[in-house]
Amino acid sequence: MGVTLSIHADAGRRRIEELLHEQEDRVFKRWLEIAGNSAGGQADRAGLPGQLREIYQALRRSLGDSGDFSDLRGLLAELSQTRARQGFTPTDTAIVVFGLKEALHGVIEDDGSPEAAKAFIWFSRVIDDLGLFTIETYSATREKIIADQAEQLLELSTPVVKLWEGIVAVPLVGTLDSARTQVVMEKLLQTLVDTGSEHAVIDITGVPAVDTEVAQHLLKTVVAARLMGAECVISGIRPQIAHTIVTLGIEFGDIVTKATLADALAHTLRASGVQFLKGRQSRIAMRTVEE
Repeated sequence: MGVTLSIHADAGRRRIEELLHEQEDRVFKRWLEIAGNSAGGQADRAGLPGQLREIYQALRRSLGDSGDFSDLRGLLAELSQTRARQGFTPTDTAIVVFGLKEALHGVIEDDGSPEAAKAFIWFSRVIDDLGLFTIETYSATREKIIADQAEQLLELSTPVVKLWEGIVAVPLVGTLDSARTQVVMEKLLQTLVDTGSEHAVIDITGVPAVDTEVAQHLLKTVVAARLMGAECVISGIRPQIAHTIVTLGIEFGDIVTKATLADALAHTLRASGVQFLKGRQSRIAMRTVEE
């Protein structure tokens, strides 16, 4: 049975290769028309003929090399990755592959022979397999793009800024989860190393709610900074958050907390040895002490 199927497949492969060679102009023109009528085809009309021509020739070579489709799969993978990055839809991408069946169908109908019909059934299975491969590659590429964009957004949403000589701050906005905490910790520790800062302010004014999980994330970040020789102050403890922390029984231990970022900055400045003098000469006094 296996030998019979192999013979039929080999005969179908040879017959399809003959038709693709003999009717190349007709098949290719129809295929280009099908692909070009899609939304993606319209947007990519300038480069589409060259892409399809390369794929068409690779398909013919594959059919002539006893079913070795590795080069063709490579071209389809490149096409899928490019279209995923350019924002094409899965349908636009799939039409490029599945449209070849419709393009060849008219030739098969005109041929009318049982051999051509059997060959087309075999060819349809091959195209289906290549189409699924194309969609899988497209989906994998889109998932990677989304993951990369999410990582970039995490980095942008967790800036580490220098407030004063030896003092850095991390203003947090939005929900604090495990992934984001890891980014915060890495960026804060790297900034402490790069700047030689000994004080850090973690401002949670923009964090909508603090629960046990968020508190644990904050504590881990403070402990990591302490291991680097830096003391942390947590600012932005609003009345609602303070009430929640007390209700949940969350203990911050000896970690300093402040209501506002300004209060936290004043505390860290004093801890750094900067003295504050009331009156018109306060700015001069701060600058003189620092110098």
